[in-house]
Amino acid sequence: MPLSPTLARTAPEALAELQREHGRALFGLLLGLTSGDAQRAEDLVQETLVRAWQHPEALASGHASMRPWLFTVARRLAIDARRARLSRPQEVDADALEQAPAPEDGVAGSVTAIDVRRAVGSLGPEHREVLLEVYFRDRSVAEAAVELGIPAGTVKSRTHYALRALRKGLQGYGYGLGA
Repeated sequence: MPLSPTLARTAPEALAELQREHGRALFGLLLGLTSGDAQRAEDLVQETLVRAWQHPEALASGHASMRPWLFTVARRLAIDARRARLSRPQEVDADALEQAPAPEDGVAGSVTAIDVRRAVGSLGPEHREVLLEVYFRDRSVAEAAVELGIPAGTVKSRTHYALRALRKGLQGYGYGLGA
């Protein structure tokens, strides 16, 4: 293959011939080495051909085919690219960041817990007992009535007034407290 006399680079015609003869096979090899990433495989084909352009001596070696040399260069480039990707943090696109949940704020959670405890503590003992049975122990109105020894209607009434008082005491939180 002819050499470019002024820069000691592979002649454009020779490089175009390499692309025609070996481009598809190189792409197929690199597609497998990049786990099917066509864009990365195309980039590596291009980089392999750049190496062929930079090293005209490899083309002038007189080998029957340049394919083994090109495949070796391509495989090494693929390995180097993979190592480089693994050595730096994984890239995250903007869409993924927008969909990611916000990190939990431990301080805000602690403040909320304190406010809820205070609000529940401000309730009378009858209202606290009903909330404890119905919400924290997950009992039905009938089960809470049996446990507390009061009529089911009283459980409903106390639950209603307890939740109303909590809603009033926790206005800034926007909780959907039922009843």
